[in-house]
Amino acid sequence: MITPDEIKKKANSKYTVFLRELVQGIPFSRLVIAGDKSYSRSSWPDFQQEIQSIISHSKEKKGFGYTLEFQQVKTKYLGLQDLPRLICFETESDFLRFLGKEKEVERFKTDVNTITASIPLLGEWIAKNPGKVVDNHGKWDSLLKVCHYFRQNPKPDLYIRELPVTVHTKFIEQHQGILRELLDAVIAEHANSGENQFEKRFNLKCREPQVRFKVLDKSLAHQFFSGIDDLAIPVSLFETLKLPLKRVLVAENKTTLYTTLTLPQLRDTIAVFGQGNAVLNLRNTSWLNDMEVLYWGDMDVHGFEILSRFRGYFPHTRSVLMDKSTFDRFFEDDEGAVSGNMILPNLTEEELALYELLKTNNWRLEQEKIPCHHVISYFEEYVTSP
Repeated sequence: MITPDEIKKKANSKYTVFLRELVQGIPFSRLVIAGDKSYSRSSWPDFQQEIQSIISHSKEKKGFGYTLEFQQVKTKYLGLQDLPRLICFETESDFLRFLGKEKEVERFKTDVNTITASIPLLGEWIAKNPGKVVDNHGKWDSLLKVCHYFRQNPKPDLYIRELPVTVHTKFIEQHQGILRELLDAVIAEHANSGENQFEKRFNLKCREPQVRFKVLDKSLAHQFFSGIDDLAIPVSLFETLKLPLKRVLVAENKTTLYTTLTLPQLRDTIAVFGQGNAVLNLRNTSWLNDMEVLYWGDMDVHGFEILSRFRGYFPHTRSVLMDKSTFDRFFEDDEGAVSGNMILPNLTEEELALYELLKTNNWRLEQEKIPCHHVISYFEEYVTSP
């Protein structure tokens, strides 16, 4: 038999519809919840307890809440009994007091009036999303300030923290979800609907990823960077970098980048910290097409997947220290990360064979596991070979 908790659950499921109709000006009408005429098949005392539990929480006993209508039913074990046929809320007050939502609805009405008086265009959004009005109670003054700013300045071309809106410093960043919905409604003609990133969608400046690199030629470090050889700059500046380089070494891991401190000097060369898949931020660096590009990643499925994607932008990229002989020499039975079946069109035959071996056995050799002396020896031989 239905219980008071189940009645409350069913009543709660109708609350959003109630709020929506409230916004639309639809008067409250008798709200019906179907009763469950089944019953526990045990003893008469158990049956009476179930019935009394429902009655004790009804309007008849509490003065508010649901009204019960009974129907006489012939039961299998207890003969003719009165079972609840219908459970209904006759008035809005009965419904809200039962749910404990009276104060929430008053706040909701106030917020709706505030929003629609400030930006009438949001009326349709409110009708579709009354729950979000409730969830953001106490924030609407700030949310509306942001909306008003964008209505007057639909293409700010500023960073979020630069926006001259009198709200808490982190407010916009912390409420991007609700603001996205509101701005989509109030400046639809100016929003870049194909963009998911908040900044790009609403014509703001984006925080650019940084490219970190080390200058492996001391003469270049002194000539262009006052001897500083470890730098990080926004990717847009890296794309315009003009240095007399011949070679760029892309290293996947930070530890490996620091290993470059002990590498032999490589003339006309910089080493870039690839940061795993973040290496793809380099895809628009067109001057790499004129460089000798080396890629050194982990010997696992992800390392070769990144290499294949990177080589898709720069086909002349050569992998280094990612060969079978290096793997056999230094592998320590480490497990790799599981990867899906991917087609890697940009690997050489040798690289693809090693990739399949690593994937089949779930093996991994991290860059850091290759001893420093071997790395140094490798690059000494590389730069001196014809």
